[in-house]
Amino acid sequence: MQVILRKDVEKLGAAGDMVEVSNGYGRNYLLPRGLAIEASPKNIKTIEHEKRLIAERKKNAIRDAESFKKRLSETSVTVAMQAGEEDKLFGAVTSMDIAEALSKEGISIDKRNIILDEPIKRLGIYAVNVKVHPEVMAELKVWVVKL
Repeated sequence: MQVILRKDVEKLGAAGDMVEVSNGYGRNYLLPRGLAIEASPKNIKTIEHEKRLIAERKKNAIRDAESFKKRLSETSVTVAMQAGEEDKLFGAVTSMDIAEALSKEGISIDKRNIILDEPIKRLGIYAVNVKVHPEVMAELKVWVVKL
């Protein structure tokens, strides 16, 4: 039996793929759960149309992410922390601190999208990577200054 997958199915394929499965697996598992539809000419045309729409949405999302990346690369944030001798911080600057500093600038980013290899523990200027989209990374300048 040939089916078109509507969702990703582990060890079988990705959404939109046309795969050959046994009759029982198709009728008893994939079709009732909405994971696949039967591969008829009408359904094939429908899936191709949906693929085109998804590709268009993805292209628009990447374009928006690129413009947001440009905005982020032109922005720099300042994080003020207490520091001791030799410019060592009391504590560390984390992705949460950077996200809060960005929100004060009017830019909302989830702290999980700010990529720090390790917390910042010294005063200075740092280039921090920000995941804007799964395919787009931006670089943000972070100034860590003495409070």
